[in-house]
Amino acid sequence: MTTFTTRPATTQDIPHIMSMIRELAVFEKLEHMVVATDELLHEGLFGQRPSCEAIMGEEDGEVVCFALFFHNFSTFLTKKGLYLEDLYVRQSHRGKGYGTRMLTRLAQIAVERQCGRFEWSVLDWNEPAIQFYKAMGADILPDWRICRVTGDSLAALAERRAC
Repeated sequence: MTTFTTRPATTQDIPHIMSMIRELAVFEKLEHMVVATDELLHEGLFGQRPSCEAIMGEEDGEVVCFALFFHNFSTFLTKKGLYLEDLYVRQSHRGKGYGTRMLTRLAQIAVERQCGRFEWSVLDWNEPAIQFYKAMGADILPDWRICRVTGDSLAALAERRAC
């Protein structure tokens, strides 16, 4: 009988998280976009002003999944929300209900912290994930699109003069 547990990430989890970030990038066909390093991840999770948090999922003491999340804010609700940036279960451990357990733990954290909502994004081609999220009670919002400015475009936008 295996035992699955969740816990907050520690600094010792950085190599595990980095490994799974790389696996996730390969799965999403986005490995060319990964510039993450152990040092940058450490700063984001455990630095002077952490910008995110992570929970780890373990099967019999072995790290098999992680979820990285942070707080956002809803002006309409005037409450903070919990935003799931990434949830990844290693391929060899899928189908065991660990994704469900991780989402459930994150929902518990959102409720404990009095968040007004819990949200995340999913790639439009990832039909198994979409069906999983729907089965978990998530609404897939068809009217919303993510807007993103990065790299040179971000620098150029920051340099623009206000009218």
